[in-house]
Amino acid sequence: MVVTVLTVLISYLLGSVSFSILIAKWVKGIDIRNYGSGNAGATNTLRVLGKGPGIAVFLLDIAKGIAAVILGIYAAGGDWGPVLCGLAAIAGHNWPVWFGFKGGKGIATTVGVTATLAFVPTLIAGIVAIIAIAVTRFVSLGSLIFALLVPIFIWNIGDKPHSYVWAALVICLLAFVRHRSNIVKLVQGKENKLGARKG
Repeated sequence: MVVTVLTVLISYLLGSVSFSILIAKWVKGIDIRNYGSGNAGATNTLRVLGKGPGIAVFLLDIAKGIAAVILGIYAAGGDWGPVLCGLAAIAGHNWPVWFGFKGGKGIATTVGVTATLAFVPTLIAGIVAIIAIAVTRFVSLGSLIFALLVPIFIWNIGDKPHSYVWAALVICLLAFVRHRSNIVKLVQGKENKLGARKG
């Protein structure tokens, strides 16, 4: 029990490392949260700093999720250990203790978490999300589609523990809560499309 708690805490602290904020400080000496959408994530980094930093943030945020789940598998164990560590990493990304609890929306870290827990369902959901983004150029819409499809596919594809399904449902809820302003903009037709630079 103590080991599990410590592992979850470490996963949260790992998730709290905001690569968007760090890379923006390193590359341009700015706080990314004061530019563009104000979000400390890969999409806003792409808009404000360009493709290189944006891709780097995306991959590093995915890596955080992967590392947290692997830590959960080997240190905490069981069905719930990896799940709790993955959720902690996403929570850390969204509310980072190192950066005043103001972080990103957690999609890239979610990709890392769900891909490590259930690769095939995540892959299929990811392909659908990428197609949606390519067609509409709305990253937020693709992110929401991804978050919605992952629990559905985990439930229907393969034989995964129920804890994984519950985790995916919590992640889906978190994604919709974090994207609530984007949902309003999508409905109003005011959401920014991929390729539009802000800041």
